[in-house]
Amino acid sequence: MRTLVLGGSSFVGGRLVRRLLANGDEVTTLNRGKSGGGHEGVETLIADRRDLDSMKSALAGKEWDAVYDVSGYIMATDADNFTGLVDLIDGAVGRYVYVSSVMAYAQSGLFPWTEDFAQRDEPDTTYGGFKVFAENLLLERHRTTGLPATVARPAAIYGPDNNIFDMESAMFIRLRNNLPILVPHGGLVTGSWGHVDDFVSALTVMAGHEASPGEIFNVTGSGVTAKAYVDTLAAIVDVEPRTVAVPDELLPELDKPAFCRLFRERHHGVLSTQKLHDVLGVSQERAFRTGHEETYEWFLKSPLSESTNLADPLWGKGFDLEYEAEVAKRLGVDA
Repeated sequence: MRTLVLGGSSFVGGRLVRRLLANGDEVTTLNRGKSGGGHEGVETLIADRRDLDSMKSALAGKEWDAVYDVSGYIMATDADNFTGLVDLIDGAVGRYVYVSSVMAYAQSGLFPWTEDFAQRDEPDTTYGGFKVFAENLLLERHRTTGLPATVARPAAIYGPDNNIFDMESAMFIRLRNNLPILVPHGGLVTGSWGHVDDFVSALTVMAGHEASPGEIFNVTGSGVTAKAYVDTLAAIVDVEPRTVAVPDELLPELDKPAFCRLFRERHHGVLSTQKLHDVLGVSQERAFRTGHEETYEWFLKSPLSESTNLADPLWGKGFDLEYEAEVAKRLGVDA
């Protein structure tokens, strides 16, 4: 297959490119050329998703068996430019697989969330609101022009090469250095987690299955509380976690993030992946602990194992261990 990956220079895109190459695909990536991460045997097109003229120069006249859009988020594009991209590729692609997000869902206390649950009502200038806009545009095009688009909705994606640093890398660093781990809401906030390689494998199925166009599929399905997350990773590192409960009344007083953002009430939600398994025949994901054991092996061999506060210029999801220690001290726990 002739495949185009929009993104492809880091984490999900990078792992996807490796999978496609292993499958024997002819792979091209498109990005701004600023993140490195080139792959041997892969052509790279340089364009900026916020500059439609550059996208036209890169893509006009080209056809693809499959396009994987892993960089369709508000930090990389906007509603007008995304619409322009869809106009450009409509009629020139065999499949279009769009990576959306659990943040497209409206918050609900009913679990698990299935694909027919209500969408978030936010402007398309927000992360979740943009995902909703992109989903609806693609599915409307499928209905009106036959664009063979499929939407993948993951929740928290973890694993080797993760470039969102306030997830497992930050937790491994806290645990290995015997640092306090701040946990809000009694550790009861529950989210869905899935390994990146399981996720990209599901994307490749979506690109080839006859039942996938015009559909939304949840991907990543292990429902895990914040407390269980900390306890499981601590068991993998083989330490006793220094968990510190953050009272709800203290949360408004925090000047900046003091714990994993996925421990916040906003991220309380569990996805159902039953449709993915029933309709596309995708196998169950690896177990939460197994996936993190594999990730820890990668972490120990990476430069991250010797790091502390990691900058995160793309997502802005770094962490500040000194501030976390300061908050812990306010709660009577010495760092």
